[in-house]
Parts: sequence; C-alpha cells; structure tokens
Amino acid sequence: MTAHSPESPSPARPSAAAPARRRVLSGLGGGAALAVATATTASAAPTSAAGAPATATPAVMAAAVTTDPVLHLLRRATFGPTPALVAEVRTTGTTAWLDAQLAPLTKVPDTAMDTMLGRWTRLGWKTWEVRERLEGGDTWTVMMDLVEAHLARALFSRRQLLETVVDFWTNHLVVPVPSSEVWDSSHLFQRDVIRKHALGKYSDMLNAAARHPSMLKVLDNADSTKKAPNENYGRELLELHTVGVGKFTEADVKMSALALTGLSVDSESGLYYYRPNRRHVGTVKVLGWSDPNATPENGSAVATLYLNYLANHPATANRIATKLVTRYVSDTPPATLVTKLAQVYLANGTAIAPVLRALFLSPEFVASAGQKIRTPYEDALASCRILGLTPEPVPAAGVTSDLRGLFWQMGTFGQAPMGWPAPNGYPDVAAAWNGASSTLNRWNFHLGLAGNWTLKAMKRPDVTTLVPTPLPTTYAALVDALAAKLLITLTTAQRDAICRFVDHAPGDALKAGAAAVTWRLPSIVALLLDSPNFATR
Repeated sequence: MTAHSPESPSPARPSAAAPARRRVLSGLGGGAALAVATATTASAAPTSAAGAPATATPAVMAAAVTTDPVLHLLRRATFGPTPALVAEVRTTGTTAWLDAQLAPLTKVPDTAMDTMLGRWTRLGWKTWEVRERLEGGDTWTVMMDLVEAHLARALFSRRQLLETVVDFWTNHLVVPVPSSEVWDSSHLFQRDVIRKHALGKYSDMLNAAARHPSMLKVLDNADSTKKAPNENYGRELLELHTVGVGKFTEADVKMSALALTGLSVDSESGLYYYRPNRRHVGTVKVLGWSDPNATPENGSAVATLYLNYLANHPATANRIATKLVTRYVSDTPPATLVTKLAQVYLANGTAIAPVLRALFLSPEFVASAGQKIRTPYEDALASCRILGLTPEPVPAAGVTSDLRGLFWQMGTFGQAPMGWPAPNGYPDVAAAWNGASSTLNRWNFHLGLAGNWTLKAMKRPDVTTLVPTPLPTTYAALVDALAAKLLITLTTAQRDAICRFVDHAPGDALKAGAAAVTWRLPSIVALLLDSPNFATR
C-alpha cells in the first residue's frame, strides 16, 4: 500500500524537517504499545524510507493518558467511542448507560442492527439444513456468514458492551472458525452457548457448551468412551474453562474425562446425543466433588452436577475474575479487584452482569486509564467506528462483502475473529501484539481507511469533513482540531511531529488549499490513528 492516493501528487522527498511517514510512525505508533508494555530492539524496529532504523524520542513515544471518565468507560466497554456515543453518555451519565448495557435486550433497542442481521438468513439454519444444502458444496458458507455478522455487530450494534463480552467468551470457550469440524454447527454454538448466556450465569454457559456438538467435536469428547476415555475435554475443562493451571492433578484429569463420557454427538443428525452405552459407571471424584455415578442412565445428570460444581468453585471464580480484569482493566490485574469480583461472582450464583457492574464502578477501574492497549482486532474496529463507516448495501451475488474482506485483513494483523486455533484463545495483553509485521499492517490499514481505499463499499464521511470551519490558522491548530474530532489526545511533541511530516513548523500559517487539508489530509488522519493515545484502550 502506498502512502498517497494514486490520483494525488507524489509527496516531496522527506527532508530533515519532514521525516518520512515510517519515521514519524515509529514514534507515534510504534511507541504506543512499547511505552506501556515493552521496549523494542533496533533489529525489530520499523525502518525509515531510506532503510535506516527508525528512531523516536521518549517524549514522542509516550502516550497522553485520557482521564475523561466517559471516554475511559467507552474505550473499555465498547469497540471504540464515537462522538455521538460520547454525547449520549454525557447526557445519560455513565452509570445509567452501563446499567442499560447490562440489560441490552430490554433496555437498548437495536432495530437497525436487527434489520441488518436479516441478510444472513443461513445463520437461522438448523444443523440438518446446513448439511442438506451445503454438504459436498461450499461448506464454509455459514461459517463466513457467522464471522461477517459477528463483525457487523461489533461495528454497528448499539449493544456495545454485550458485543465485547461476547468476544471475551468466544476467546474463553474456544471453537475455532473456520474449521472442518464445526462447519455445520459453529453458528449455533455462538447463538445458543455464547450469546444466549454472555451476561447470564456461567454455570448455564458451561453446561450448554458441554452439550453442544461444536465443543464436543473440537475437544474430542464426541468419541470418548468408558473403555477408551479421551482426556482432552476433561483436561481443558479444568485448565482453561474453570479452575486453572496448578489447581488439579493428573488423577483429576482422568476422573474428569470419565465424568464426561456419554456426552456425544449423533453422527446422522449432527446433534448432541447422550450415549448411555459409552458412560463410565462407578464413583467419580474430582477435586472436592464426588458422586456414586451408579447407573449409565443417570450419567448426564451426574455430568451436570460436576459442571455446576466446577462453575461455582472458588478457583473458577478467581480465574474468571482475573480474565475479566485483564480484559477490561489492566494487563497486571489488581489483586484487590480480582478478590472483590470473585466474591460477587459466587454471591450471585455465577451471574456475569453483577460482576461487570462491580468491575466498571470500581476505583481500580477508574484508576486504570492508560493501562490497556488495543489488540489488532480492537484497533481495526475502533478505526472504522471513529471514521464513521456505515454498513454496506447487501452485496450482489458473487461479490465479496467488505465484512468478509475485513475478516481476512484482520488475519494479516494476526487476529481474525474466532480464528485462534488453540483452545486457550487469543492473548489479551499488550506484549503479545508488539510484532513489527502486525503493527505495520495496522498502520497501512489506517491509511487505507483514511484514504477510502480500503472497505470502499462501507460508506464513510470524506476526511475533509474533519477539517473545521473556519479553517484553523496554524498547522498546530489543524492537528489539534483533527485530533479532537477523532477523540485523540496528543502530547505537544506528537503534534509537532505531525506538523513536520507535512513540511511545516507548528506555528506556520495554514492556507486554504494547502496540501495538509487536501491530498495529504488522509496521511495526517492515518498518523493520528497510529498515535499512542488512539492505540490506548
């Protein structure tokens, strides 16, 4: 991707006063995660156009921390604030907005999103319909519909907190998409396990997952028998879904696998099916739980008791609380908040909404501004939202939708939604996303969005609408005004670096028709999206 539109004049060769875009980026964008999470090495650093290692001063690399309580909440509880959403929350108040978001189906009308979802009619197909209509053909069709709808909701739904929580659980109870194992059922797993229970009780979600064909296939329980128990699901249930590493023994894993025998899938229908003939009979004991497990006919009920025990275990409460705090508060979760949320989780019978309310209203959350960095997935969504992208019309037959294009583009960032192949889910800390390749791909994505060269079917206001009227009198005032429109806070050093990028000192007079407000404007907007403050969640 080039740094300017093909129809635009070629930019002049950068001078010492006007560093190349990558050199500016290394300070504005490269410093974003690095200033918070880790230091970079010269060999891994992005290079300037001339090929020399890019450099940046600490003053340029440091992120300006946004302490505004409305922006802080919206950066964490949504996939990116917009001016309209900020205005809404300033009117309703943060607590009232939060309470509505925690009861989205009754308190947050989402008519436009509901209408848009009607274009993916295949997501309503039952397993037998998917098999009957697609077997032997394009078996990826429904899975691609699923990720398109998933992205559409993240971008355009008014129920933003729900969408972030759905993403959280999608990376906790992992069913990779696309996958040949779940081509006929992954859309139903998202609907009936993740979305249905996202703000409800974790015990209900855990039981639903344990009886869903997608989970049973992905973790090999569908073929587990009393004579040949498969330990995969029994282990991941303990290690990843509930109590966590170090809280169980190998003997617990073996018993866990036996406690889950019989939970299977009917090969003909593709639906969940309990098989008494595969059920282990005899006492099962895991951690502090045990059951006589006397008959195969009662095996499913015993599995329910076991799953409920795990969901309500103090170690599970601590693990869920830790993961939620890591997602929404800090890469180094405050122990005080984790303990508090674990208590709320247990006191409310594993219900998640009370836990999230306690999290967002906690002093630890208030004090955490600047402590989270957007993942590539979050960055792409936030960029689209702040630039005002709107849903594309229904694509013509044979035309790849922008949403599907966005899915594949996110793969180049290393974070396509639902795309993590391992059962532990995508990492949720900044240190995992500091790679040069992923970062450069994001920078180029910003430039493509700002220049309207990427996701062109999704309409968005021209970037010239970001330039205020009357025209700012100086280049510094222009950059400040653009940053304000994009809800970005810059340090003086960062603002001045962007001015120098367009060959001007901050105090130079800005004239109508200048390159900075015409053909170079997309590059300035992209640089603002590359800034540490925008990267901060």
